[in-house]
Amino acid sequence: MYKNILIAVDGSELSELAQKHGLALAKAFGAKTVIVHVTPPWSSLVVGDAVVMYPPADYEETMAKSAQKLLGKAQEAFKAAGIPCETVHKTDPQAHKAIVETAKDKGCDLIVMGSHGRHGLAGLMLGSVATKTATHAHIPVLICRT
Repeated sequence: MYKNILIAVDGSELSELAQKHGLALAKAFGAKTVIVHVTPPWSSLVVGDAVVMYPPADYEETMAKSAQKLLGKAQEAFKAAGIPCETVHKTDPQAHKAIVETAKDKGCDLIVMGSHGRHGLAGLMLGSVATKTATHAHIPVLICRT
């Protein structure tokens, strides 16, 4: 049924759950997998007259190392299960756009991701990457929750 599954990870427990579901699906269908991790771009914070700034080069290096560590750990799990796996690190202020774009670019036919399922004021204020991904994707999105 599915031949190329994209799994979005962020290092949270819910993304680990989504990764396990994605691995099981890939194994059941003999599918390839693409694991994507999206990080926000560098920015500064202005509070009144004060500016809080993490040096851009240091930020990029830290985020790249963190992404490689997270993606490397996921890739090892898929390799151990004998499932072909590609990893992608993207930087985008809107993670859902990067996830949908990666799925399209890689020819994926399913997106698997975790969601906290926030609703009410928390959902309104924080938004939901999973909800936005499901809204904008042109392929099925499996959302894993506890």
